[in-house]
Amino acid sequence: MTALIEYQRLEATAIWRPDPEAQRRDVYVSLGNATLIIHDGKDVALSHWSLPAVIRRNPGSFPPRYAPGEDSPEEIEITDTTMIEAIERVRKSVERGRPHPGRLRTGIVVTVALAVAAAAVFWIPVALMRQTATIVPDATRAAISSAMMAELRPLTGPACDTPQGQRALTDLTRRLLPDAGASLVVVPDAIRAARHLPDGTILLGRELVEDYHTPDVVAGHILAEAERIARTDPLEAMLKASGIGTTLRLLTSGTLSPEAVKAAALRLVAMDDPRPLDAEALVPRFAGAGVPLSPYAYALDGTGETTLPLIESDPVPASTARPILNDDAWVALQNICGS
Repeated sequence: MTALIEYQRLEATAIWRPDPEAQRRDVYVSLGNATLIIHDGKDVALSHWSLPAVIRRNPGSFPPRYAPGEDSPEEIEITDTTMIEAIERVRKSVERGRPHPGRLRTGIVVTVALAVAAAAVFWIPVALMRQTATIVPDATRAAISSAMMAELRPLTGPACDTPQGQRALTDLTRRLLPDAGASLVVVPDAIRAARHLPDGTILLGRELVEDYHTPDVVAGHILAEAERIARTDPLEAMLKASGIGTTLRLLTSGTLSPEAVKAAALRLVAMDDPRPLDAEALVPRFAGAGVPLSPYAYALDGTGETTLPLIESDPVPASTARPILNDDAWVALQNICGS
C-alpha cells in the first residue's frame, strides 16, 4: 500500500459492532501495511481487516460505515477525517485496478504475447519460491520466526512462561512430536487455536490449555498443525503470500525486510482458522501418537455434525489411549499464562 506511506502509525477512534445483534462498542482503529486493526483501550486486538477488501456501506453519507467485505456482519463507524481519507484512497486505488467493460481490446498478437508472459509470471515465481524455501538453512528460518514473534508480541502479548509450564510444554513436545524438532509456544491473546511459524514453531492460544479438562484437545490441535506443516512447507507458504520481491531478497541476501516480516506476522493473526484436515490425513498421525481423535473433532464442532467422519474414524479409543501428560504437568500447563 504505497499510497499510505504518509499514514503509517495512523490511529483514530471509531464505533465497532461485530454483528448486527451486538452492542456498539467504542474502539481504536489503526492502519497497518495492508490491514485495518481494530483494538480496545488496552491495545488488545479485536479484529483485523484486509484494507483492499474494505467496503463502504453508506456512500455519500457521514459518518461513513465500513465493513471488511460484502457479506461480513462486522461494521465500524469513523468520524476522523484523516482516517476516512486514508481508507477512501485505498478503496479508490483498488477500484482503479479492477477491470472495466468497454475498454479497447488488444489484437491477437498482443494477446498471445500476454498469455506467454502470464505463464512466466505465474509459473516462474512459484517455482522460485519453492526452490528458495528448499535451500534456506534452518538458522535463517529460526531468525525469521524470531523476528515474526517480536512483531506479534504487541498483538498476542508476550509468550506465556512459567518454569513448570515450560517443563510441561517440553514433555508435550516429546510425547507428540519426538522426531520433528519442533517447539511449542503458548500466547495469551489474538490466537484462538493453533498457528505455525516458518521454522515449524507451533503457537497455541491460551484457551486450548485453559478451557478443557484434559490435554486431548490441545494435543489434537498440535498434531493437526504438525500435519499441515508436513504437507506444505511453512516458509514456502509465507513467501507465496509475501510476493516475488520478498523471495528475491531472501534468495540474494538471506534476510527479509522488516516490512515483510511485519506483514507476515499480521497475516498470521488475521487469517481465519484453517479448514479441518480430512480423516485420511489425520488418522495415521493420531494413531501414530496414540491420541484419540474424537475430542479434537468435538472441539471443532460441539455437535459433531461437520466432523462426523473424524469421529467415526477415531483410531484410538479413549479407554486404550496412552497418557498425554500426567496430572501435575497438565495443571502446570493450564497455569502457564498465570491468572
